[in-house]
Amino acid sequence: MIASRAPAPTVPTGRTTRSRKRDLPSPRGRSERGESPAAACRREVREELGIDRSPRRLLAVDWAPSDGDGDKLLFLFACAPVDPATIRVDGAEVDEWRWVALADLDDYVIDRLARRIRSVADGHAYLEHGLSAL
Repeated sequence: MIASRAPAPTVPTGRTTRSRKRDLPSPRGRSERGESPAAACRREVREELGIDRSPRRLLAVDWAPSDGDGDKLLFLFACAPVDPATIRVDGAEVDEWRWVALADLDDYVIDRLARRIRSVADGHAYLEHGLSAL
């Protein structure tokens, strides 16, 4: 499952889910004051996809430089498997989701997110702007 610019769960089968939020992949979001990255992941998945999934393990940390927003550390998590029948988008923040093969990422997500997902799929845990840095 893709979570953009925030915790990003993935599915070990080589498939990812994609939902659309103002033409950007999601679930995505920022931690609220006092909220851990893992708690933010769980909350965002619940709010935007209507399912309760706790992160099971940290997949990677990505340093994302940004002149406009300031540099960020993005946490990508693996969560419990998803039963597609349980996903309930609300139509406000998210209006669509689908399974997307890793090979088709470029058709669905922005370049830096595709780099990030591919780096994690290749087993890299420390990223800088979506690319392995170690």
